Order: sequence, then C-alpha cells, then structure tokens
Amino acid sequence: MKIPFYKYQGTGNDFVLIDQTKEVFLTRDDVSKIELLCNRKFGIGADGLILLQKKEGYDFEMIYFNADGRESSMCGNGGRCIVAFAQQLGLIKDACHFLAIDGPHDARVSKDDWVELKMSDVLGIEQGEDYFILDTGSPHYIVFVEDVDDINIAETGAAIRYSTRFRKEGINVNFVENQKTNLFVATYERGVEDETLSCGTGVTAAALAYALNKNVFEKSIPIKTKGGALEIKFEYNESQKHFYNIWLCGPAQFVFEGRITI
Repeated sequence: MKIPFYKYQGTGNDFVLIDQTKEVFLTRDDVSKIELLCNRKFGIGADGLILLQKKEGYDFEMIYFNADGRESSMCGNGGRCIVAFAQQLGLIKDACHFLAIDGPHDARVSKDDWVELKMSDVLGIEQGEDYFILDTGSPHYIVFVEDVDDINIAETGAAIRYSTRFRKEGINVNFVENQKTNLFVATYERGVEDETLSCGTGVTAAALAYALNKNVFEKSIPIKTKGGALEIKFEYNESQKHFYNIWLCGPAQFVFEGRITI
C-alpha cells in the first residue's frame, strides 16, 4: 500500500502527518507500521506520527502516535503542526477548533508559519523539594538546573522515566535553566525514549512550574529549546491554583511530502 505523507517540524520536533479525510491508511492497531514510518533508518523518520481525520462538530480530529507506534497523550508541537497542515490542505483559514485526545483545542495561524495553540487548563500540580509534576496534556517531571549543558539528558531523563514510580506509564522529563531573559528547556520524551530537540507540552509545563517556583505570574514567558524559540502565554487564578487560557506559540513548518510503500 502506498501512503501519501507530509513531514512537518516545530522547533525541531518533527512529525509525519497523514491526511485521512478521504481515505483511511492507518488505524490505531497498526503499531508496527507506524513505528516503521517513524524509524530514522528504515522509514521516513520522526518523533511521532499524526493522523488528520474528519470529526463532526470540529474542523478535524488529531490522533497522535509516539515514535514507538503507540497512541499517546497530547503533543503540543504536533498540535501546532497539524494546524499548519490543515491550512495547507485548505481545511481551515487562519483559525480552527479541533479535537485531540485531551479534549477540544482552539488554534490560530499568523504569518511566517507562526501557530498559536490553546492548551488544556492545568490544576493539581505536585511540588517536591527539587521537582514539579504536572499534566499539560501529557505528564511532565520538571527539574530546575544551573546549566543544561552539564546534564546528560538521555541518561538522566531515562533514570527518572524508568524509576519505580514512573516505569509503568512513563513520564516526560524536562530540565529547565533560567537564563534571565528566557527559560532554556531540554527534554527527554517517553515513547521516543531519548532526548528531542523540543517538546510543546514540556515547555508549557516548564513555564507554569517556573511561575509557581518564582511566584511570578507573568502573562508571557519566552522559551528556548535546542530546536528553536517558543512562547507560553497564560493566566492564573491564585485562590484556585488554576492555570487557564494557556497558549503555546511558535513556528510550525512544512519540510517535504512524498509517498511510501509499506
């Protein structure tokens, strides 16, 4: 079977996207096929694969799979990329309302491939002596460090992800450095089981954890990753410990398209 595909990236977080509005090429049961397509030596190569499908009441539905071929929780950069993809397909203009695994999302596209994605509200943040755990559509373990360059992200991230507490379900691990004018975030992603150049839900989690850690609830926090720059906007209800109106903002860019036989 020949599958037409599109490749997109958002600050170095790269994805295979497949339009299933007219024909179904893959289902949730195709774990081995999806893993092969994401393989960087034997397939197309990507951090994840996303199916774009029709959904009544929405502009489209997003179904996201990690590079291991398994359907996963929300992917922020993937969400921004599927919005750019939907615009390229002519399904939307400059705004949309779509469904993902964690619920409905709104998004808007501006010039220069800039996509702003509204994330789910965040409550129930766990704060330890030297860590934060929160769910921004995907679960994240946040650690603040003096210098990200001093950390072996793959090794240290894997040690936390495969610790007794998180071994079964897994967790994404983010190492956050305060660089005064911005945060610098490095990520170990479950499902990829390695460092990725960027993680949308991860930088969102890092920004919210920083706000709590410093008790500084700014309206906008600039983020840098190894793959590029992002921005997190949010509002906070202190009495309810509730983050809302959260927006993940950054570039989402088309890379190439093709057809692959599997």
